[in-house]
Amino acid sequence: MNHQKIKTDPVHYDALTKQVSPPSKLGQGLLRAFWVGGFVCVLGQIIADIGTKLLKMTTSDGFCLTAIVLVFCTAVLTGLGVFDKIGQYAGAGSFVPITGFANAMVSPAVEFRREGMVLGLGAKLFTIAGPVLVYGISASVLVGLIYAIIFP
Repeated sequence: MNHQKIKTDPVHYDALTKQVSPPSKLGQGLLRAFWVGGFVCVLGQIIADIGTKLLKMTTSDGFCLTAIVLVFCTAVLTGLGVFDKIGQYAGAGSFVPITGFANAMVSPAVEFRREGMVLGLGAKLFTIAGPVLVYGISASVLVGLIYAIIFP
């Protein structure tokens, strides 16, 4: 066998990367991310307005309704495989923080559903969300304790 030594200098690597990687359409990607992200935000505002004006909720409750509806819709779209297509089209524009979190929670569960309800779906559902929830709750307890000590 003839083993050639692979060049690892940065110039050669950069040339190989440019040769293999397709050029990205930056302007088109930015436009798609902008309009899809804007659409998600407008949809969230419409939901909040429906909650506060039509359903006579407080502003806080209207925002909670918005979060619940957006998370639910994203979870359903992820489960149906639609959100992945939206993400491929819009890139980061589809991952407005709340929809991105919902997608990150549901994706592992959908991927491992063949392993069963407990070991697949149940265990993988918290692969991403677990650390976020643990550290978020731990930090809030710690801040609450400090607040209780400083301001009794």
